Amino acid sequence: MRLQVLGCAGGIGNGRRTTSLLVNGSFLIDAGTGVGDLSMETLCRICHIFFTHSHLDHVTCMPFLADTVFSRHTTFVELYGLAETLAAIRTHILNGTIWPDFAALPPDHPLLRYRAVHKGETIVVEGVEVTVIPVNHSVPGVGYLVDDGSHAFAFSGDTSTNTSFWDALNAHPRLDLVIVEVGFPDDQLALAKISGHYTASLLAKDIVQLRHQVPIYITHMKPGLEEQILMECNTHMPDYHITPLADGMIFEFP
Repeated sequence: MRLQVLGCAGGIGNGRRTTSLLVNGSFLIDAGTGVGDLSMETLCRICHIFFTHSHLDHVTCMPFLADTVFSRHTTFVELYGLAETLAAIRTHILNGTIWPDFAALPPDHPLLRYRAVHKGETIVVEGVEVTVIPVNHSVPGVGYLVDDGSHAFAFSGDTSTNTSFWDALNAHPRLDLVIVEVGFPDDQLALAKISGHYTASLLAKDIVQLRHQVPIYITHMKPGLEEQILMECNTHMPDYHITPLADGMIFEFP
């Protein structure tokens, strides 16, 4: 299994890309601005997109991907997400006003299909199991656990204090790494709680639930605050191997 980080920033500017992960060169978890750096060949290979939630930084490049490949794609692209997430995309983005409805275009073979997922469900995509994990965000959201039968990683999406994400990881027999968001520094704790994001201190209280001894990669840090957030993570969680996720990182699981 191959995991490529297309984007992991909590905003844009100075080369930063918003959240998107490419798995095995053929399916995405979220479709932030990092998708725009992919080659045409890779874009045309993408047949599945799993959304964690409906916020713009996680969905923004999906409409552009659809517009770019619809005349070249040999099959359809399936969009996965909670029913609320897919409804938001259909109502507010692919509505014929903000962007064309590629679930109806081209008329003879529409490019996009919607597939609502349920919390706890496991979907098999090209031999890889993708399990939907409920999390705690300001809009309905999920994380995902991705397992190819030999290796597995987990991605929290956007979340704050919860037990469901950690319970799901503990229930899984193997885990190679965890990617979890820490969106704000501790001096913005009130804002983090209102908007449904972790700070280092909030994550420190939750991560003790995790029974797997694995590397922890933090993501979705607000631009310009990365050093502060990382320092606070190391202060609050000195016994954990905390690494900032970076755009362009590639993980190869043999």
